[in-house]
Amino acid sequence: MASIIIDNYNYEKFIGEAIESALNQTYPNIEVIVVDDGSTDKSREIISQFGDKIIPVLKQNGGQASAFNAGFEKSSGDIIFFLDSDDVLFPGAVENVISYFEVKNIAKVHWPLTVINEEGVKTGEITPKGKLPEGDFKEHALTSGTPFFLNPPTSGNAWSRQFLESVMPIPENDFKIGADTYLFETVPFFGLVNRIDQSLGAYRIHGRNNYNNKSFSQKLYSELSFYDSLFKTLDTYCKKLGLEADQKVWKDKSWFHWVAKAIEDIKKVIPEESKMILADEGVWDAGKDLDGRSIYPFVEKDGAYDGVPIHDEHAITELKRMYKMGVEYLVFTWITFWWLDGYPTLRKYLDDNYNCVYKNERVIIFDLKNNNS
Repeated sequence: MASIIIDNYNYEKFIGEAIESALNQTYPNIEVIVVDDGSTDKSREIISQFGDKIIPVLKQNGGQASAFNAGFEKSSGDIIFFLDSDDVLFPGAVENVISYFEVKNIAKVHWPLTVINEEGVKTGEITPKGKLPEGDFKEHALTSGTPFFLNPPTSGNAWSRQFLESVMPIPENDFKIGADTYLFETVPFFGLVNRIDQSLGAYRIHGRNNYNNKSFSQKLYSELSFYDSLFKTLDTYCKKLGLEADQKVWKDKSWFHWVAKAIEDIKKVIPEESKMILADEGVWDAGKDLDGRSIYPFVEKDGAYDGVPIHDEHAITELKRMYKMGVEYLVFTWITFWWLDGYPTLRKYLDDNYNCVYKNERVIIFDLKNNNS
């Protein structure tokens, strides 16, 4: 049996569609559990309309971890899907996934999702954009920083019951939000990951996605707090499994801790209210403000990141244009350090015309205010 657990909080506009998508699966042996986490809108009225087709769990608000725990406690399936209530599964999703768990020691199967807008119209995008990994990540997780590997959003994953029973209930005080990430980062220590390349569901982008509505700084420092708690939990699991782990290694190599260090570098050099180019290939998803400093992507078009430079002259032309817009600093992150070798004419132009005022393994900062060109 497969269990589809839908967690919901105040998504009356979407919850019905999510439930329908779960009930319309071509795989016959499923149960649909709908956890309403204390909604104050009309969600519960909608949930009640499905009667005994679903297993409703109506609880006080406690956050994502609390909702996951409550749903899992009611489930009986050998394979578990957590479906966000603003997303949908395509009809053949469960049937497609089942066979991928036939390989021994599979703890998780994941797949990409088709991006839709608030009204359910496809945007033409797939998330995540990179190819999802598969295999045994235990050794990698012991020696690298988090995130340990690329994951799709919550609704693009299925989990073995054996794995979930090893790590649940999720500690609700530490992981009130980010329950999906908790599972992403613990799974390498308990089993293998399998991949499906085709999209099996839809991920909805809308103005009420709580995480997407946070500022860059809010997202970052929320992640730092989350991962500090997670490292302690992972260390405990590793000890139980007889694995040698080092929290310092995780922290030193963690993506979010690395970004935080880079931001401190930037703040030491670039004054507030300055305008700066952030050359990060759009990976930081930093938005337009960094603690009072205006951020411009590079290459920029209509205020948004427009890809890497086509060639050296393209980069130089864009830099000159942005300089005329009043941009005062150019920041290369480690992600774009390769530009300085890959675009040699751009590198020479920078060295000839601007001062490099700061350089380490995370950022290289050029002061554009004293332009000699």
